[in-house]
Amino acid sequence: MREAALPQVPAESEGVMVSVLGTRALLLHRVDETEHERRQAAGAERLDSIPVLECLLGLPVGLPLAVGSLPEQAAVRGLPHGAVEWDADRVTRRAVRPLAVDLAVVRAAGGRTDLERAGRFAPFCRRAVLFDEIPRAGFDEILVEAAFFGIGVLVNEPDGIRIAVEPEAYRPQRHTAAAWHFVEELYGRLVRGARSPVSRPPRRPEPRGPDRGGTTAAAAAGP
Repeated sequence: MREAALPQVPAESEGVMVSVLGTRALLLHRVDETEHERRQAAGAERLDSIPVLECLLGLPVGLPLAVGSLPEQAAVRGLPHGAVEWDADRVTRRAVRPLAVDLAVVRAAGGRTDLERAGRFAPFCRRAVLFDEIPRAGFDEILVEAAFFGIGVLVNEPDGIRIAVEPEAYRPQRHTAAAWHFVEELYGRLVRGARSPVSRPPRRPEPRGPDRGGTTAAAAAGP
């Protein structure tokens, strides 16, 4: 699947296919290059533990704190290298999320699980289902259900990707360790992969204007 030029996705967003949450998905994301370079320079260890991320969320970014004033001193002292900076008995959190996920796209398999698979990404980012062709029956019901749950519906047409239902904006009520962990897992895959996570993707075509069926993009999705 190649990424589509969607108007609600930043131009610098890069796509990667991954198996995650029990399905295959295209994740459109943007790496925080400042944080990536900071981690590389510091030789930072991976942040792949929910308890570690929960501990970090309890610390303000860039504000030195006396360790003796913290309720979980042992957890803070055990944080991975590179997550915080130490100055005698004062600790400063440096780690932030290394990337942002703009949209998760799953390819429709023709069953009732399509929306459910896309819905798994609700705690982490916007989500959408891509149809290579419109089902012969039940598509209107799919559109209604998708709109109700805030899931976008994309249709692969000869002249590009048509947005049949706009994906609902991602507005988390609070930052959670689980959402941060999702980002760290993707970042870890990118860092371990052959392609640098901070490499720039080719500039994508500008999306075309709206038509009766919705907004189209001059990009196609392949296997």
